[in-house]
Amino acid sequence: MGLRRLFQRKAAAPGPAVTSQAPETAQEMSPSSGRAPLSEEQAEDLRDAWAELSEAAQQSKVLNFHACSRTGHPWTEDPASVRALTAILRDLPKDGQQTT
Repeated sequence: MGLRRLFQRKAAAPGPAVTSQAPETAQEMSPSSGRAPLSEEQAEDLRDAWAELSEAAQQSKVLNFHACSRTGHPWTEDPASVRALTAILRDLPKDGQQTT
């Protein structure tokens, strides 16, 4: 991917701002990832984190985003990472003006 493609803007297609990429149950985690399946409590925490992210995305004017982790583990399976992204979305200015 070249730098020009990285900085091009694309027209946003209508649709939901955030779709859940989190596993629905602890059994849906792939055993090949090298991580233990989530307990029921952890899975519930992850679902709550995704609900918070969906709400924050709907309240913001963000149409799309891309995130990745530095650890090699999917950020979508870590409630702390999902909540960190939620905090970023909530900190964005509502009027579209950048703060300096």
